[in-house]
Amino acid sequence: MTSFTMSGTNASKISSMLTHLRHQMGAPAIGMVLTLVVACDERTQYDAVRAATEAAREHPSRILVVIAREAEEPSRLDAELRVGEATPGELVLLRLYGELRKHAESVVSPLLLPDTPVVAWWPGEAPEVPAEDPLGRLAQRRITDAKAAPDPVAAIASRAGGYVDGDTDLTWSRLTSWRSLLAAAFDQPVGPVTGGVVEAKAGHPSAPLLAAWLCERLNVPVEVRDTAGPGLTAVRLTLQDGELAVTRSDARLATLAKPGQPDRRVALARRSTSELLAEELRRLDPDEVYEAAVRRLALDRSST
Repeated sequence: MTSFTMSGTNASKISSMLTHLRHQMGAPAIGMVLTLVVACDERTQYDAVRAATEAAREHPSRILVVIAREAEEPSRLDAELRVGEATPGELVLLRLYGELRKHAESVVSPLLLPDTPVVAWWPGEAPEVPAEDPLGRLAQRRITDAKAAPDPVAAIASRAGGYVDGDTDLTWSRLTSWRSLLAAAFDQPVGPVTGGVVEAKAGHPSAPLLAAWLCERLNVPVEVRDTAGPGLTAVRLTLQDGELAVTRSDARLATLAKPGQPDRRVALARRSTSELLAEELRRLDPDEVYEAAVRRLALDRSST
């Protein structure tokens, strides 16, 4: 791994140094498929960088980590460049001071890879309308995480108000395994569903989003009930002849129960942030199912 630190620099010098470091390693050209822009603070940057570099093993990327520092200092840009750090991509930590904090897009824009998609990710608190954020305007895909907000449930419900094609949230990604398992449970006829319940730890944003998705798909009322957790613990769908239930008591396995059939143990592990991020980087097209679910959630909350 080759690294280099630059203080009081600019985007042009950073770009030139990246090229130099690549040549120094004997790898002047690399098949990077996208630019990942990570907007975070110093407190969250370590975990965000780790998740982004792990995701880049599947999606070789130029990772630009934008870290806002002290506002009262004179405008300055410091950069830390890392090439070949356990990934085939590039990592650039950009620390912005003073007034430059308000113009992150002017620093990031010259560093974007040409002719490749741009993805913006806010691992912490995100802008109210990501597509209108200066960094969000540069991206075709914008990833937020309502779980990091002070009120996670309100945050995921608010995503509907400023939704633009390309928006998504890791709260939705956390539901992929649950949605796949529930959809597979309907591969064989189970009869009409008359209602449902999603059980989860209080304040878990994925629970009302999963309930909204089920309500949208099944056209039945689906409640959210609080449990001791951790995370999502169960989905129970009421059928005419019993209950279809997926229950999870640990972070690895769940039990699928259907009327007239023996209970079945299935894998339903909680996934790391890097796995969630890698999933979202696989698709850069609009996610209409997520849009419908988040709009249904916002509608349900506004009517209560």
